[in-house]
Amino acid sequence: MNEATLSINEIFHSLQGEGTRIGRPCTFVRLTGCHLRCTYCDTEYAFHEGRRMTLDEIIEQVERITPQKTGTRGSGLVEITGGEPLLQPNVHPLMSRLADAGRTVLLETGGACDIAPCDRRVIRIVDLKTPGSGECDRNDWANLDRLHERDEIKFVLTDRADYQWARKVMSEHNLPGRVAAVLLSPVQPVPAGKELPGTTGMSLKDLAQWVLEDGLDVTVQVQLHKLIWGPQARGV
Repeated sequence: MNEATLSINEIFHSLQGEGTRIGRPCTFVRLTGCHLRCTYCDTEYAFHEGRRMTLDEIIEQVERITPQKTGTRGSGLVEITGGEPLLQPNVHPLMSRLADAGRTVLLETGGACDIAPCDRRVIRIVDLKTPGSGECDRNDWANLDRLHERDEIKFVLTDRADYQWARKVMSEHNLPGRVAAVLLSPVQPVPAGKELPGTTGMSLKDLAQWVLEDGLDVTVQVQLHKLIWGPQARGV
């Protein structure tokens, strides 16, 4: 019987750059592969780069690079990200084993894959794709009915039209009342890559003003890791 494996792009320890746990130390497990090509993607290197690792090897590396609190085992945050991690079925036993070890497990998913099979202990951060992403038609809208109150919804916005679209979706599905947080992220400038055209940035000030004017119950966020280490840094 073959041992379960995953294609892994990188594993690293850093600060959580987004979401309600922004600024907290976190170990990231980035899986290889994505079936989407969002205009603003900043991890194009994860489309193809990676190596096969067994679940035991992944967990061993997570434990090795993650500082432990005194007197505890498996403390701290672990985020499973990509690429699109849900494309690899063996991600589910990995997340369950990490949760069994006492870790808080976050899953960053693009929202085009079914989140229902996830262990209920996993906190799903679902990135609904806006029209400006070029992948809006790939959203699995049934995921909105699969959300738990601990989950988070993220919208990456490229312009005013994306903001208005996100506002409409939030209202129609009562998202602020159903999840832990609705996150609005202004897109950052991304240079052209091998498969992507790149994109210009969106004004954080404009987004903040729109949210205040509309009185939305949301969290406006920036990508903290890019402010600290720069927009092109990897492994942070």
